[in-house]
Amino acid sequence: MSAAAAMPEPKKLEKKPVKFSNLLLGAGLNMFEVTTLGQPLEVVKTTMAANRGDNFAGALGRVWGRGGVLGFYQGLIPWAWIEASTKGAVLLFVASEAEYYARSFGAQEFLAGITGGVAGGIAQAYATMGFCTCMKTVEITRHKVAAVGVKPPGTFAVFMDIYRKEGIRGINKGVNAVAIRQMTNWGSRFGLSRLAEQGIRRATGKEEGQRLAAWEKIAASGLGGGLSAWNQPIEVIRVEMQSKTVDPNRPAKLTVGSTLKYIYQSNGIKGLYRGVTPRIGLGVWQTICMVGMGDMAKEAVERLTGDKVTAKH
Repeated sequence: MSAAAAMPEPKKLEKKPVKFSNLLLGAGLNMFEVTTLGQPLEVVKTTMAANRGDNFAGALGRVWGRGGVLGFYQGLIPWAWIEASTKGAVLLFVASEAEYYARSFGAQEFLAGITGGVAGGIAQAYATMGFCTCMKTVEITRHKVAAVGVKPPGTFAVFMDIYRKEGIRGINKGVNAVAIRQMTNWGSRFGLSRLAEQGIRRATGKEEGQRLAAWEKIAASGLGGGLSAWNQPIEVIRVEMQSKTVDPNRPAKLTVGSTLKYIYQSNGIKGLYRGVTPRIGLGVWQTICMVGMGDMAKEAVERLTGDKVTAKH
C-alpha cells in the first residue's frame, strides 16, 4: 500500500442547513443567562460605569437603595428580555455561519472562533441592541433623576421624547460603541475559549474534535469570558454616550473619541475601567451559558429530536 493511500483523508467540512431550532436555542440560552445572574451583574456594572465615583460596595448600596432585591433586576422586563431573546439567536446563527466559512477557507479553529465571534457581535449590535441598550440606560437614568427629588417621566415617555427630538439616531445613540464592544467581546470569548479547549485537549491527551467533558467545556468557556473583559473602556464609553446625566463639561455631541477624552479628563485611567469586576463575572456567566451550555444544549436537542442543529460552538 502506498504512503498516499495510507494517509487518512482530512475531515470534510459540512455546511449545515439553517434551522429555526438553532435560532430558538440561542434565544433560550440568553433568556436563561439574563434572568439568572446576568441582569444583576449588568445593573451593577452599568451603575459603576455611570457613577464612576462609586466602588463595588457603593454600587451595590446604590442599586439596593433603588428597590432592594428588585433593584438588581431593573430593566429586566421587558427590555432585557427583548434584547436577550433577539441577540442570542443572532449570535448563534451569524457566528456559526462565519465560523464555518472561516474554516472552509483554511482558518484554524482558534482564528475561526474569533471570526465567528466578531461577526456575531457586529450583527448583534446593529440588528438588535441599539434600542434595547438605550432603554436600559434610560431606566438607570430615570432612577438617578428620582434620587434628587424630581418626579421622573415614564420609560416610554422618555423613549418617545428621544425619538421625537432625535429620531432613530437618538434611539440608537452609542450603537457604534456597542458594535465595537460586541465585536471584541465575542471575538475574544469564542477565540479564547477555543484556545483553552485546545490546551485542555493537549493536557488530557485528547485528539482534535474529541468530546470534552462538561467541566472541561465550562472551564474553557469561563476562562474565555473572564479574559474578554479587557475591553471595559469601550463599555464605559457606551454607558456614557447613552446616559442622560447633566454635566456642563460634557461635550454636547458625543462620539466614541470625544467620550473617551471626556471620561479620561474627568476620572483618569481608573474611570475607564470602572465596573470591570462585575463585568468579569458577567463575561464568565454569559460565555458559560452561550458557549459551554450551548454545546451541551444543542447535543441534548439533537438526541431528543433526532434533528441536527446548525452550529457547533
